[in-house]
Amino acid sequence: MAPKVLISDKLSDAAVQIFRDRGIDVDFMPDLGKDKEKLAEIIGNYDGLAIRSATKVTPTILEKADRLKVIGRAGIGTDNIDKEAASKKGVIVMNTPFGNMITTAEHAIAMMFAVARQIPEASASTHAGKWEKSKFMGVELTGKTLGVIGAGNIGGIVCDRARGLKMKVVAYDPFLSVEKAEKMGVEKVEDLDDLLTRADFITLHVPLTDQTRNILSRENLEKTRKGVRVINCARGGLVDEEALADLLKSGHVAGAAFDVFSVEPATENPLFNLPNVVCTPHLGAATTEAQENVALQVAEQMSNYLLDGAVENALNMPSMTAEEAKVMGPWVSLAGHLGSFIGQMTDEPIKAINILYDGVVAAMNLEALNCSVVSGIMKKVNPDVNMVSAPVIAKERGIKISTTNQDKSGAFEGYIKVTVVTDKRERSVAGTVFSDGKPRFIQIKGINIDAEVGSHMLYTTNEDVPGIIGTLGQTMGTNGVNIANFTLGRAAAGGEAIALLYLDAEPPASVLTALHDTGLFRQIKPLEFDVA
Repeated sequence: MAPKVLISDKLSDAAVQIFRDRGIDVDFMPDLGKDKEKLAEIIGNYDGLAIRSATKVTPTILEKADRLKVIGRAGIGTDNIDKEAASKKGVIVMNTPFGNMITTAEHAIAMMFAVARQIPEASASTHAGKWEKSKFMGVELTGKTLGVIGAGNIGGIVCDRARGLKMKVVAYDPFLSVEKAEKMGVEKVEDLDDLLTRADFITLHVPLTDQTRNILSRENLEKTRKGVRVINCARGGLVDEEALADLLKSGHVAGAAFDVFSVEPATENPLFNLPNVVCTPHLGAATTEAQENVALQVAEQMSNYLLDGAVENALNMPSMTAEEAKVMGPWVSLAGHLGSFIGQMTDEPIKAINILYDGVVAAMNLEALNCSVVSGIMKKVNPDVNMVSAPVIAKERGIKISTTNQDKSGAFEGYIKVTVVTDKRERSVAGTVFSDGKPRFIQIKGINIDAEVGSHMLYTTNEDVPGIIGTLGQTMGTNGVNIANFTLGRAAAGGEAIALLYLDAEPPASVLTALHDTGLFRQIKPLEFDVA
């Protein structure tokens, strides 16, 4: 029986035809995404679901999706898909991360022009029969300093376009190397404050994470130079909109242009109806070319998976064949955990990632394993990264990735060791998979350990002195945190020692404060891992 796909949002006729030409039975119901009950009623009849942003794929929908194998999102954002529920159901979630980069970057440039010359207000005034030529005095972009927060795919294109406009570009991005910045022709700044105090225009191009939420807070907005203009075509929630409105009213900020808002659809917002504020309804990817590109891409990807088992741009599964997945699954999980460990531990820009495969794992699909490592590292700053796009993003940011494979050289049948190189240090972690299929950490900073990977963990370093175990245990007990597993290691008696605690819950701030106040620990770091 031919696979069957449901399209519940608006996709181009050409995309629909791709499914049909590949021999896939397709039902095109572009308004179904608005009807949750009807979608839940019929989703059990389909192997694939192709959507845009209107369809919300909830646990309730997935509970009814007994045949569903793949969800394809025409676009990059997958906030409308419960990826955890999809993973538990065994459903692959794909997106098209590169189809609308140019369109979104161009929209940011257009918004910058619009706010610099007050084009929307001048147009409305002229349409109203007024001729207020002296009222709309603008500023040139040439010679001005553009501060770009986030110089990845879209931000990099904005940098390129801005340089073409003869602007001076400064970029703040922890993952942008100095060498890559030089090739881009932009100045990399290590400190966000440096960008804030120098920029005439500030544009944001980062995902919304715990680290980037309100990155332009009231405090940071007040650090900007008087007359700055702020553009946000990335994600709502990156800017404190109330604070920005106050600074616009005071005259400290000269203008703002927003395509995204903290609450969408945005029918009310502090920025609305303020002078020299340009607002658009999340149009960053709304061009004919971009919509067509992502629609065609998602149709091809879903067809390839349903017919051939090929996995492309998956957010919850590595790129590999079905046969490989049976053997490699635990090793892929281990690779991701090793990358995540280093990613959570590293704050400075990464110059290189070196991956060593030893023993049985050295004969596996190293490309998929590499993707899992790099994806784990980069998820700290970009939760939307997947195992296909991560190496591309790393390359664009000038991060060198090297792989070494070798025959069995130690006590384990196989292991993976990941080392990252920054300007300040090298950091390494190694792990293996035991016969029970569970990943384990076996070495950190060259110190041997044996630690099961848990959802919530706490990593500490200290001088090897008596009392560390008691202090950790008593602190956890006092604060109501249960320890599931406790692993210690040391380089030598009296030397550097580490502890890795597997906890039943995330340690509260009181735990971290109490441990810090003892003066016994050099480093205290809570860690989180996506453990199925």
